[in-house]
Amino acid sequence: MAFILQSESIDGSPPSNGLHMNGQDSLVQPLLTDFYQITMCYAYWKAGTYNEKAVFDVFFRKNPFHGEYTVFAGLEDCLRFVENFKFSHSDIEYIRKILPDTAEPEFFDYLRGLDGTQLRIEAIQEGSVVFPKVPLITIEGPLAICQLLETSILNLVNFSSLVATNASRFRLAAGKNLQLLEFGLRRAQGPNGGLTASKYCYIGGFDGTSNVLAGKLYGIPVKGTQAHSFICSFSSPDDLKLRKVKRNNSDELVDLWELSRTKRDWIMHQFSWGVVQSEVSEGELAAFVAYAIAFPAAFLALIDTYDVLRSGVVNFVAVTLALHEIGYKSLGCRIDSGDLSYLSKELRASFIKVAAVRPDLSFFEKMPVVASNDINEETIMSLNEQEHEINAFGVGTHLVTCQKQPALGCVYKLVAQSSVPKIKLSQEVSKITLPGKKKCFRIYGKAGYAILDLLMLEDEPDPKANEQILCRHPFQVRLLHKKWMGTQKKVSRRVFCR
Repeated sequence: MAFILQSESIDGSPPSNGLHMNGQDSLVQPLLTDFYQITMCYAYWKAGTYNEKAVFDVFFRKNPFHGEYTVFAGLEDCLRFVENFKFSHSDIEYIRKILPDTAEPEFFDYLRGLDGTQLRIEAIQEGSVVFPKVPLITIEGPLAICQLLETSILNLVNFSSLVATNASRFRLAAGKNLQLLEFGLRRAQGPNGGLTASKYCYIGGFDGTSNVLAGKLYGIPVKGTQAHSFICSFSSPDDLKLRKVKRNNSDELVDLWELSRTKRDWIMHQFSWGVVQSEVSEGELAAFVAYAIAFPAAFLALIDTYDVLRSGVVNFVAVTLALHEIGYKSLGCRIDSGDLSYLSKELRASFIKVAAVRPDLSFFEKMPVVASNDINEETIMSLNEQEHEINAFGVGTHLVTCQKQPALGCVYKLVAQSSVPKIKLSQEVSKITLPGKKKCFRIYGKAGYAILDLLMLEDEPDPKANEQILCRHPFQVRLLHKKWMGTQKKVSRRVFCR
């Protein structure tokens, strides 16, 4: 069995996505397929063509999200699936039940012996930017087993590539300097959808996930703060069963509640917050103190439970000052509702005021602000136009569910059998397949930028650098001549051809 991760055609670098893949999902097995794959396999076997050498291409016809590119993902899952492909005894018995009684017993013996050792797989490197019609994966081997792989391969590639592409679009919208955190597990389509989304959002450019199992399985950095329920669970300092925390690098215990309350009194007199002290929530301050006692070196507070500017920021600054005095530094604050641009700018202004009081408080000026709340691409671009002061986005629903487009539409097509090219014709031009086993080259111009992907038949000579190459679109003819003048008069821009 030959697994070729990226032939020399597009990129010669070795495949690596930086993830730790521990174990295989128990659902990804030979029976994770459509019934007609089984019936076709039997028909191939019955016709005696099951062992003929076949070539199948995996590709898509349109870029998702009305965009201009796609990020290819799911290859490693496909390779693991093929490497472990084997029908179990219970699989065979189940297939025996669902096929007609006329199915010959020898067919089940044939299925029992099937594995991936006769397959050759060529693929573009996972994580590459790819385009329509270009084969992402080419599978070569006996016709019947190649056919059996179709549904599983498409299942492993379609959503993975879709969500990786979606994540990359969020990254482009946010820019390279902002952190992007995937918070989508609770909104994902089931446990497997949640794990897949977390894994491929990371490949697509996100910095971390809230999904603990994804962190364990794939080595993705795990991030998180607290929920509004945690803040609401504290009503007053009486709810604090523990008030003391050790000073950093010391065994000295400090009453963090008293110190935080003292700091709050100080900032209420030092700055104008537009609120009287009695309006600032005592329960929220108690919640912040409780969380800071639990995580003094990793304090990041959710500050919009009651009122961001009239309570949350005041209590956050108070606890942050208290932690600073005993040797700790807060990681930032998070807002999950309201006008995110306005609130972030008001928060930044407040932090800058605090930073100006003393040199040792200068860190406040760059205090991280994390924003969530139904974030999508358009939200981020709008916030950019408003010159927000956000340092990180937590994104859930629109990211992992790919709400703009629910499916990528990869297909798996027979392109050659017994060295004879195969084509699927259609009245829809876009659904006509490109026959024959192909190779692909990414062509770069003199400036070093990619110009196009060139598909060639396997036996055609490779293109050479600095030599002209004739490239044609497989389906489209673009008319260049337009009628601008006739009988010495200017005319409308009407297309004509002879």
